[in-house]
Order: sequence, then structure tokens, then C-alpha cells
Amino acid sequence: DLNVSVLHSSIVCCRRCRRACSPLPGPRNHPTGAAGERAPLTAGPPRGRNFMNKNQKPVLTGQRFKTRKRDEKEKFEPTVFRDTIVQGLNEAGSDLEAIAKFLDATGSRLDYRRYADTLFDILVAGSMLAPGGTRIDDNDKTKMTNHCVFFADEDHDAIRNYAQVFNKLIRRYKYLEKAFEDEIKKLLLFLKAFTETEQTKLAMLSGILLANGTLPATILTSLFTDNIVKEGIAASFAVKLFKAWMAEKDANSVTSALRKANLDKRLLELFPANRQNVDHFAKYFTEAGLKELSDFLRVQQSLGTRKELQKELQERLSQECPIKEVVLYVKEEMKRNELPEPAVIGLLWTCVMNAVEWNKKEELVAEQALKHLKQYAPLLAVFSTQGQSELILLQKVQEYCYDNIHFMKAFQKIVVLFYKADVLSEEAILKWYKEAHVAKGKSVFLDQMKKFVEWLQNAEEESESEGEEN
Repeated sequence: DLNVSVLHSSIVCCRRCRRACSPLPGPRNHPTGAAGERAPLTAGPPRGRNFMNKNQKPVLTGQRFKTRKRDEKEKFEPTVFRDTIVQGLNEAGSDLEAIAKFLDATGSRLDYRRYADTLFDILVAGSMLAPGGTRIDDNDKTKMTNHCVFFADEDHDAIRNYAQVFNKLIRRYKYLEKAFEDEIKKLLLFLKAFTETEQTKLAMLSGILLANGTLPATILTSLFTDNIVKEGIAASFAVKLFKAWMAEKDANSVTSALRKANLDKRLLELFPANRQNVDHFAKYFTEAGLKELSDFLRVQQSLGTRKELQKELQERLSQECPIKEVVLYVKEEMKRNELPEPAVIGLLWTCVMNAVEWNKKEELVAEQALKHLKQYAPLLAVFSTQGQSELILLQKVQEYCYDNIHFMKAFQKIVVLFYKADVLSEEAILKWYKEAHVAKGKSVFLDQMKKFVEWLQNAEEESESEGEEN
């Protein structure tokens, strides 16, 4: 009983003073009083023990808190990077193959991604460039290199060799592609700070890289900046660039890239506002030896004009304006925009056919079409006075009847109507039948027209024989 009582007291004591007491009974295991009796449970802690305050937090000593690697900020040292690149280029000298190998090898130990703008500044201009295009190290020749684009010969082949260096570098380090695009855009904004020779070399480099697909045509948007447009730098630079581009590829490559970049209608913006007209552009580019581009712009402007004309025509026809008014309007637009008749007849056909909602039943649509076209035949007749215009109209009718299946059986009836209304001539119909038809529905429509064509041929023979008898 005594042992059980002592053990119980020992456990309680341990909970109060939080000491590690042994479960074995004995005076040595518990704090005791002067007479050897067990200390009361309310007694304070033994002497020599310093228990922490409840509010006091423990302090660890001898610990080092290490910053995570991802949180460490690397120093930005473009000058150190510059020195390494300049030294390597100077050691490689004028050997572009050695320069390409140096750049390839150095990319594995230098951070090209971080210092891409510095790298391309040096490869193009020979040194780091400040905002605006001035050279940061112009007074320190040890921080510059002459083995760059701006110090190359002003020759297409020489610049093409430098373009190969950029091609190899970007193929090796694909992540530099976007950085290089941004670099060229930046350099185009700095054109005013460069000499005329440097501008020419940059234009040649850009044209060659555009031709081989290293650069997208969207970089040309930098040329529309006011400060270089007003000085005439933008137009001059563009001419040199397009010449280099067309020396590598043909004019179709240039115009196709301009269309994809939605720049085909912005070429006039290369000139100041008071000179933004087709005639000035055509004269400037033709004199520079780029007649293909001046012709291209005329076509693009003509297409834009046609769209506006078609939109206005559609509105007038939907409002059922008198045909005489429509004729006067179209003639004025043709004269003002120098539109040929063959270009207008196709627009008229499209607008006339879009001016009505057609019946969905095939047996009724033919009658509806003939009634509608008979009303507008006088309008079409005014603008189909040339053989080419008549053939284009026939082809448009053929394509429309093929694309709209309900009109397949109406083709021959429409042609006969136009023949009787003097919209189409006998010669145009016969030429269309023999050689000028398009592929769409050819066999069906030729079969429809067979009897009418035979009638025309017989009528022609009869008229010839009557003429001989007279």
C-alpha cells in the first residue's frame, strides 16, 4: 500500500513540476523537505533550475539561415558580358566562320537570354547602344569591335555573309529569335542616329533576313514612326530594304509577306501626310527601280476602292434608286478612281444578285431570277460594252449558278435574256462556249448552251450567205 501511494504521489509530482521522475518509489526520486518528507505539491521548482517564462520564446543559437537559390538575385553586369563578346570577336577577326563558332561555343557559358540586347547591339553596331542609338563606348576603343555589320563592306554579298552568322546563332539558340526581332525593331527606331552608310547596311541586312524568314514582316511597323517619316528616312530605308529582299526572292514573296502582316495597305504611311497618295508612291518607287511594288500598291488601292464602291452600290440598289442615278454614280467613281470597265461589271453582277432574297424552291427561282435581271439588264448593258467585260460577266454568271445549286438549271435562260437585252453579244457567247468558260460546272452549262450556240452559229452562217448574195 505504501508503494502504491508513493507511486501515485510521484506521478502527480511529475505533472506539476514537469520533472522526469522515476516510477520507482524512494526519497531520491522526489523533492523532499528538511525532515526528509516529501515536499508539498504546491512547492516551487527546485533550486538551480531555471524554467522559461511561458511568454518567452526559445532562441536557437548557432543556426545559419541560407537564402534559397531561386530567391537569390543575380547581378546584372552587361559590361562584363560586353567585354567577353568584344574580346572574342576581335580575336576571331574578319573570319566570319570563326565568329560563328565563337558565338556558338560562348552561348553555353554566357547568359545570352539575359544579355540578348547587348549581344545584338555589338554584332550590328560594334558596341552597346544607349537609348536613341548613340554608342555608349564611343570614346573607348577597347570596348568596341570593328567586326560587325556597320563596319562591313557596303556590298550585298558581304552583308549576306553576316546574315548567315545571325541565322546560325538563332538556329543554335532558338530562344534568341524573339529577342532578335525586338532588336531590329529597336534599331529601326534609332535610324536617325546612324549614318547613311550604316542605314544602308542595316536595310540590306533586314531585307536579306526577311527574305530567308529569319525576321517577320511585322518589324516594318517601326518605319511608320513620325520622326523618321518626316525626315524622309523611312521611305529611303524601305527602298533599300525591298531591293535587298527582292535580290534574294521575287516580288511575289515580298507582296505575299506584306499581305500576311497586314501591311499591304499601309505602305503610303512611309511618306509624310502631305505626300501620302498613290501617284507619289508610284513615282518614288518606280524611279528607285521597284515598279513591281508601285503596281502592287495600285492594285491594292483599287481593291479598296472596289470594296467601297460595292458597299455603296449595294445600299443604293437596296433602296431601289433609279437606274439612271446608279449609272451616273458608277461612271463618276470609275473616272475618279481610274477603274476599268471589266473590273466594274463583276461588282455590278454581285450587287444585283445580292439585292433580293431568293426563293428556296428550284422550280420558282428561275422565274424570279429572270424577272429581277430583266429589271437591271439596262444597268448591266451600260458597263458591258467591251468584249472582256462581256466574258467576265458570263464567267460570273457561270460561277454564281454553280455555287447556288437552285440556279443550275437557270443558267441558259439568264444568258438568253442578256443576249436579247443587248447585254451580251453573239461573239462573246461563242467565245465563252469554245474557250473562255471556267471549270465550275463546265459540262452541265455547256450542255445547256449547246442548242442555243448551234442556233447562233446557224444564224451567223445565214447572215454571211445573205451578205454574199447581196
